[in-house]
Amino acid sequence: MSRVKNMLDSLLADERFRQFVRFGVVGVASSAAHYAVYCLFLLVFAATIAYTIGYVVSFVGNYFFTNYYTFHTRPSWRHFLGFAGSHAVNFCLHMVLFSLFLWLGVHQLIIPIFVMGISVMVQFTILRWVFTERKQPES
Repeated sequence: MSRVKNMLDSLLADERFRQFVRFGVVGVASSAAHYAVYCLFLLVFAATIAYTIGYVVSFVGNYFFTNYYTFHTRPSWRHFLGFAGSHAVNFCLHMVLFSLFLWLGVHQLIIPIFVMGISVMVQFTILRWVFTERKQPES
């Protein structure tokens, strides 16, 4: 039992693990906002347009929560450009997967759940690189 406790203590002491948990919290909130906006706009627009509007709306809140909560940083142009770049890659991944699932006949209310689940690890890896200070090699 003490071995399990030691492993758990070690895991909780690891900042990367805590960042991943915070990333998950922000991701769930952003995904919920994205999905809610998507469902609302799905009443008026085609699925891909509604999905895009939901993505843009969640992007704004996600940026600020990622700075302040996930990585404990302040917004900056460097962070914004990196965040926007990572989200451009992520958005392309989302749209390819969304279109694929739509083409396969998956119900349009379920597709976002699959798409968001698949893209989480890619997004965390990119954002961790953007928001984490890299040590310069000593000369």
